[in-house]
Amino acid sequence: MIELLQFAPGMGLMNASPFCMKVEIFLRLAGLEYRTRAVAPLRTPKGKLPVLRDAGRTIADSEAIVAYLQAQYAARLPPALAVPETGPQLLLRRTIEEHLYFAALRWRWLDEGAAPHTRVFFDALPAPLRAPVFALVRRKMRRDLVGQGLGRHGGDEICAKARADLDAVAGFLGDRPFFAGDAPGAIDCCAYAFYANLAWVPVESPMKRHALEIQSLGAFADRMKSLAGREAGVWPPA
Repeated sequence: MIELLQFAPGMGLMNASPFCMKVEIFLRLAGLEYRTRAVAPLRTPKGKLPVLRDAGRTIADSEAIVAYLQAQYAARLPPALAVPETGPQLLLRRTIEEHLYFAALRWRWLDEGAAPHTRVFFDALPAPLRAPVFALVRRKMRRDLVGQGLGRHGGDEICAKARADLDAVAGFLGDRPFFAGDAPGAIDCCAYAFYANLAWVPVESPMKRHALEIQSLGAFADRMKSLAGREAGVWPPA
């Protein structure tokens, strides 16, 4: 059976990591049998999650996992999920995963109002370790954001850039039900997971408010939630 190594569910979502959630949504829509296991990322091949184990293979990185599933299970996948992403879809995914994601990280990890929510990631640690590990991770996030470039800007500038990203994403969707067309493809798993991790978490920010104001993205997310199923205590309320 396919085994998905990822973070434990958190912040009211299937997974508080959009990369982990993206892969699990793909598995659900694909109808593939799988199980999940919560692990620490330090013990994984690239020091990150998610990681997929299947038929003696270990695949790290969500992009590589989706490509593997499309190649390995092509005959069993719904047609829209089996199709490799197009050039425009790749550009959209890069915008979401490598720009909008980092803008959201700034508020999730560095804003003091979000601290009570992000501390839940460390509840499994012994009590004396929680505060120092949380502080260590926040310092790493700050360094990562500066290295990526967004962390060199002020909050208002970051939000303006994120709002532009969200408008571009909504423009790509247009009046279609899904980014891939009439049925969800891999790009929809990505867009949904990242929208949920921005709009449906208890972390307030101007970019979250902007996401919630874009009706087409909200309707898209509701369609994806309905298709992917829902588990009590995991998915946000309807």
